Amino acid sequence: MIRSCVIETKNNIDRESLQKIAHLARLEMPEFAEKEMMDSLNSVLTWMEELNEINTDNVRPLIHMSLEINSLREDKIVSNISREQGLRNAPKHDGAYFCVPKMMEN
Repeated sequence: MIRSCVIETKNNIDRESLQKIAHLARLEMPEFAEKEMMDSLNSVLTWMEELNEINTDNVRPLIHMSLEINSLREDKIVSNISREQGLRNAPKHDGAYFCVPKMMEN
């Protein structure tokens, strides 16, 4: 079953909507950039409205973006370097593992 994705964009992006989007995206939006960003977002929404007008009833969804086929290799376990060689340039290690600063509490 193919689901249709219709985006309703009857309203343009206003300053309040832009600030809400910036907040949700955790972006700082300086006042001098607001007009340019609103114009850009409104341009994208206008383009989406144009795309919504296209009849895609008989179009199969894409699975891949190109017809290229990946040439995959067989997974083989190989030892390229020894553990000692791997740990040789580590700033801190215990002989078997890298030692790194604790980042999270339990």
